[in-house]
Amino acid sequence: MESLNILIVGVGGQGTLLASRFLGKAAEEMNLDVKLSEVHGMSQRGGSVITCVKFGEKINSPLICEGEADVILSFEQVEAARWISYLKKGGTIITNTQRIESMPVISGKAVYPTNVLEVLNASDVKVISLDALKIAEECGSPKAVNVVLLGVLASELKDVPKETWAKCLESVIPAKVLEINRKAFEIGYTEVH
Repeated sequence: MESLNILIVGVGGQGTLLASRFLGKAAEEMNLDVKLSEVHGMSQRGGSVITCVKFGEKINSPLICEGEADVILSFEQVEAARWISYLKKGGTIITNTQRIESMPVISGKAVYPTNVLEVLNASDVKVISLDALKIAEECGSPKAVNVVLLGVLASELKDVPKETWAKCLESVIPAKVLEINRKAFEIGYTEVH
């Protein structure tokens, strides 16, 4: 497998860190070098959370610079738009259509953009958007949004066998919620294909 740069973006509490651990585990299972870098920002207050995941034969730096991401995995649609400059030309954005209003929007000092998906779709990139929150709720837990999106990402990464993803899921998800997350992953994996 060539090197792969994945930028995971969302807001605090959405499970971006679990997603990065999941991807890191998959890289390890395939005997690839992996580097992770997490930026928490104001995550405790619903602010942006960014995680860089890079894997391949030899990775020197964990950071992803502008124009270097192969994939942006976005847990909230405005976060996808905020970080689109980090995506390489022809890259892929996988985004949840969920809207999470920031503190400036909640306080009335800003307005949530109404055309985020249109802007993303007009860009020179592949965009996969879905209501991962609705799917997660149907699986039994709104907290499984991240796993739904990971399922979509896994379906795009053809070099990684599905059995590897299943093994990684078991290693990062607590046993008491594993079945809900297995279902969420499977729906995400098959949802867009």
